[in-house]
Amino acid sequence: MAVGSWSRRDVLAAGLALPAGLSWAGRVRAATEDWEAVLAAAAGQNVQFNAWGGDQRINDYIAWAADEVASRHDVTVRHVKLADTAEAVSRIVAEKAAGQASGGSVDLIWINGENFAALKSQGLLFGPFTERLPNMRFVDPYENPTTVVDFTIPTAGLEAPWGMAQLVFFYDSARVPTPPRSMAELRSWAADNRGRFAYPAPPDFLGTTFLKQAFYETTADPIAALSAADARAEMAMTPLWDFLDRLHPLLWRQGRTFPKTSADMRQLMSDGEVDIYFAFNPGDASSAIAQGLLQDTVRPFVPNAGSIGNTHFLAIPFNAAAKEGALVLADFLLSPDAQARKQNAAIWGDPTVLSLFRLSPEERKLFDDLPRGPATPAPDELGRPLPEPHPSWVKALEQGWSRRYGT
Repeated sequence: MAVGSWSRRDVLAAGLALPAGLSWAGRVRAATEDWEAVLAAAAGQNVQFNAWGGDQRINDYIAWAADEVASRHDVTVRHVKLADTAEAVSRIVAEKAAGQASGGSVDLIWINGENFAALKSQGLLFGPFTERLPNMRFVDPYENPTTVVDFTIPTAGLEAPWGMAQLVFFYDSARVPTPPRSMAELRSWAADNRGRFAYPAPPDFLGTTFLKQAFYETTADPIAALSAADARAEMAMTPLWDFLDRLHPLLWRQGRTFPKTSADMRQLMSDGEVDIYFAFNPGDASSAIAQGLLQDTVRPFVPNAGSIGNTHFLAIPFNAAAKEGALVLADFLLSPDAQARKQNAAIWGDPTVLSLFRLSPEERKLFDDLPRGPATPAPDELGRPLPEPHPSWVKALEQGWSRRYGT
């Protein structure tokens, strides 16, 4: 399989085949007969929604969704703001070790990648549950396989897709006439513009994503990243370290210190200290411009080789205290209303997981009427999404980076 290509065959090979004679939508319809009972049980429940809290725009969106779910279904949602999703994962693991099989502290968790792999491998997730969600009928896994494959791991109904992500770079067009569209070009540009680029220090997820992108562009064997990292991983990563050794002296503050988060990197762009930043949300810059957080001369670009893309998800721990309330919240967040609001660049700008072809004309109009924003790439400008590596590569890349460049 070439890096970046997913086919119907690949989805089936991942263990996601549908029973003969029954469509995906048919399975979803058949599995939602108990939804009224779920709604009845959810009424009055308090849902502890553990989700990253590092961006006020996202926090505001979650607060809006909480208000909607409260008024529509009498479900109270508390946003437990995380600095790192691993915090909640550690709590779930500890509760399992303590024999706490019910009444857990996490009811719904925003998750993907290595955190999902860890919980799934230890049997710490409730489900499968996604076919119980009425709004899953709007998701088409053949159109978008990353809605059912998380960093090469089949979700098996243990996660509900919430949003799409693809790595997009942004540049200040007032200072950069032609942006660099490869890692090789980035190094050459950085040599001519010393101190004008930075990336967050891993294990910040965006910093790690930069490592993955650079790894794909520098290694001789990118296909190896789609399988578990093994004894050959260090050799495969050697060109990446060579690239970073040459790049770091050219970075902001000569690579002796790094921004801590994606928000810090965007602030450097806003303050005029760097000319290029990147985000895992194609609408990030347009949203920031709309809120006065970035100059309106910022524009997007995507590497010629494509960029890392994935889906982020919602999962319910095995011992959640409010499973029905968590189901109701997850389903609402999949609704066309909630997904269209989330995609609005003035609110969040996070792309939808829904197939627009499955929506009614009225529902599709919610998306057609959205302003794209001056710094949001058109769909045909996003190029080829590169698949996330196997979760084991996250640890290999982060540990390798820390040994060489950590402070």
